[in-house]
Formats: sequence, structure tokens, C-alpha cells
Amino acid sequence: MKAINRTIKGYQDQNINYTHVFNQDQTRKLAIFLPGIGYTAKSPLFHYTERLLLEQEYDILRVNYDYMNPFYDQFTMAEIEEAVKFDVKRVIDQALKGSIYERFFIVGKSLGTIALANELDRKVFKDAKVVWLTPLMKYEEVFNAMKQSENPAISFIGDKDQYFERTRMEQLEQNGHLDAHVLPNVNHGMDFAGDPIKSIDILKDVIKDIQAFSTSTT
Repeated sequence: MKAINRTIKGYQDQNINYTHVFNQDQTRKLAIFLPGIGYTAKSPLFHYTERLLLEQEYDILRVNYDYMNPFYDQFTMAEIEEAVKFDVKRVIDQALKGSIYERFFIVGKSLGTIALANELDRKVFKDAKVVWLTPLMKYEEVFNAMKQSENPAISFIGDKDQYFERTRMEQLEQNGHLDAHVLPNVNHGMDFAGDPIKSIDILKDVIKDIQAFSTSTT
């Protein structure tokens, strides 16, 4: 296994770092990780999901954008949304250039789900497996992608998450391609407020569900 750190010019020429982990020679499988603001590829949900996929002989692509950098201090939220879509597209374009990848697994968390919704329009991702972690379902772009996508997908959001909306969740549950999970008393950080032990149990349950999803044939 070999991890290569690279940099590419992103939105407004800001440098965007990414890591390409080559797990197996000539593998045709790639897993892409799109984090949230302040939630890096080393955070627990991503770390353990990555380990699962490495065992399944996926290469890994971590898009390490950092919108907490002072460069973005004057950006509006709309500009951050444009930046994440632009930056992820640039990194994925570069990673796929000349590649032999045929099977894809994409994980988006929070802000990363905006880029994820945008990327599902690529023909190459038509059959990609998708994991939505704390999706920004109050955003039309994210909600519509989750509602309409035919990609095999699984999602997790807590009912104490500020982006959770029950009426929208009821609509998402009508998508037969999406296995939507609502986690009681869980917030946007995927934590059970005031109880770290229960938070660890939630992490374990989510990872077990992702493992089952990743190995399923649907």
C-alpha cells in the first residue's frame, strides 16, 4: 500500500490537498471520501470506513479541502458551496485521468454531501455505491439528489441534527434505492449528547451497517 499526497489548484486558485492511497496493483475499485468542515479523513466515521474498504481492495481518494483556512473567512456560504463543488470536481478529474477504475464507493459527510450530490451526475458514477453521512437535506440540491438518485445508497442522520427534517425524510424513505437511517437523540456530529459511551455505540452500529452495505450485491 502506498499513499501519495498531492496538491491541485482549486476555487480561486487556492491549493487543495488530496491523498491517493494505492492499495492493490491494478485494482479497478476506488473509494472517494468527501469530508465536512472540520471533519477530516482521520475522523472516526471516515477512518473506520476506509479500513473496511481497504480490506476489500479499494484504492482510496481523500479530498482534504480546508474551508476553515483564513483564506475563506470572507466567503459567504454560497461561495463555500461553489468552492466545494469546484474543488472536488478538480480532484476527481485528476484522479480518474488515465485510470482503470470501474467500481466506485463514495462517502460524503455534511458539507461533502453538497459535492456528492453534484458528482452523481457523472456517467462514470452511474452504479457507484453512496454513503450519505449527516446529509444537508435542507439544501434542495442534496435533498433532490437523495430523493431521485438510483445509486445504491445508505444514509445516516440524527433527529437532533439541525439539518434533519422529518417531512423530507418521509419522502426520502420512498426511494427504494436508499436505505435511510434516522438516529434518535443524535446530533450533527453523530454524537449522543451528554453520553460518550452511547456515542461510541452509535459509531459502532453505523460502521457495521456500512460494512454490510459495502459487501452487499445490490
